[in-house]
Amino acid sequence: MKQEVQPLLRCPRTGQPLEPQGDGWLASRDGACRYPTIEGTPFLIDIERSVIDHYPQNSRTSSPVKRSAHQGLTAFAKRLVSPEKKSTRENIRRLVALLADRKRPKVLVIGGGTRGQGTEALYAAPDVEIIAFDIYLSDRVDFVADAHNIPLPDGSVDAVLVQAVLEHVLQPEQVVREIWRVLADDGIVYAETPFLQQVHEGPYDFTRFTDSGHRYLFRRFAMIDAGTSGGPGTQLLWSIDYFVRALFRSRTAGKIAKLAFFWLHYADRLIGDRDSLDTASGTYFLGRKSQESLGPRDIVRFYRGAQ
Repeated sequence: MKQEVQPLLRCPRTGQPLEPQGDGWLASRDGACRYPTIEGTPFLIDIERSVIDHYPQNSRTSSPVKRSAHQGLTAFAKRLVSPEKKSTRENIRRLVALLADRKRPKVLVIGGGTRGQGTEALYAAPDVEIIAFDIYLSDRVDFVADAHNIPLPDGSVDAVLVQAVLEHVLQPEQVVREIWRVLADDGIVYAETPFLQQVHEGPYDFTRFTDSGHRYLFRRFAMIDAGTSGGPGTQLLWSIDYFVRALFRSRTAGKIAKLAFFWLHYADRLIGDRDSLDTASGTYFLGRKSQESLGPRDIVRFYRGAQ
């Protein structure tokens, strides 16, 4: 954990400030809140209200979700079937540019246990302070937390990045309320969330959003931009993979089939945004914290697809 993050930490239940104790725990001054540090990383999850049901042991391999480290030929194959999205690179650059007039802006990365594709411009920005958390221990996180109860004060960060996370939380609206709360006035959010993707990460996968549903999820934000994050070609690759793995009861067979049809993702470049929205693999939203909100009739008028 970076030293400058410690003063920001709060109890996820009460919002009280937390201070280091001599026994390696963090606690509020009145003793009502008490949380362990695991290998120096604060573990700020309210176990009684989370899908995480226990404190991990001193191990950085205790993630409930197993993530493979791709190297060599497997890394090449991964890049072939799941290339970095141009829209992500461009939107992350826009996010950094929107923060350029702020002194040492703080960017909160939700799900920051691994670095997301296309986010290099953010991590390379010299004047940006990144605060990252996830639900598991990682060398990249400053603390472990559940996004339903972010252990930071109101208005404490300038931007939030939440990439490929909202499908894995039980209550996305609660998470977005927390994002709104921790953002400073005029703060920026950038989100990427699946629309037409099959289940991934097993029991930790819950929700999908259309373009309109994603916009309504972020209804308390003024939209800067929104669109597809992976179009119909990318979506078809997902379907081929999962169809073949189901047919042959083999995950490997699905991956081989996906590799054979890797070229389909190039079709996304041939299809316009309007025709992509109704059958996209995922959507993105870039917005600014607002005191106003979209209403039910507003979101019906917002529809931008081809139907």
